[in-house]
Amino acid sequence: MRIILLGPPGAGKGTQADLISKKYGIPHISTGDIFRQNINNRTKLGLEAEEYIHKGLLVPDELTLRIIEERLVKNDCNNGYLLDGFPRTVFQAEALKEYYHNKSENIDLVIFFEVERALIIARNTGRRICSICGKCYHINFTPPKLLDKCDFCGGKLIQRKDDTETIILERMSVYYEQTMPLINYYTNAQVLYRVNGNGEIDKIFNDVCRIIDKIN
Repeated sequence: MRIILLGPPGAGKGTQADLISKKYGIPHISTGDIFRQNINNRTKLGLEAEEYIHKGLLVPDELTLRIIEERLVKNDCNNGYLLDGFPRTVFQAEALKEYYHNKSENIDLVIFFEVERALIIARNTGRRICSICGKCYHINFTPPKLLDKCDFCGGKLIQRKDDTETIILERMSVYYEQTMPLINYYTNAQVLYRVNGNGEIDKIFNDVCRIIDKIN
């Protein structure tokens, strides 16, 4: 199965992607994670992307397409994968369609998580990341056992620069302007399914699995 997850920042795509990946045995490919890894390692790609990400802007298409194509040719993608954070524009969707055309493949399913604006802001601004192992927490929903300390490695928990309310609002503005047209794009392609992303994680996951099992 080749699956795309769509939704605004904080819609829960990463959480659901991890659950789907484990159940169906396909890799979770997050462009955000790939960019952050490169930023932390101070690679050329990371330095190029950092300027855009920390301003809440989308990384340019050319740069994003480069990392996606490099990732999809790896062996663990042979039986399918989850794309989280890509495509983000119709241009990227068209580029992905051309990529599949050259390989005689297609996207099987697009899942769009619909989440209320206030909840998106709360989810993002409350997120904390371990500075050592990268484990993700939330001060309200999934807090650590000890304040500001990772349960697994004891590392200090930090708030990412792009998780402040100012940056979140900018990211949402960019999302609605550039990414929302993808909803019509994939609806017209008859591969898009909508999921209510406002509820509990397990309920959302069950809804997603019903869709995947129906298509698979």
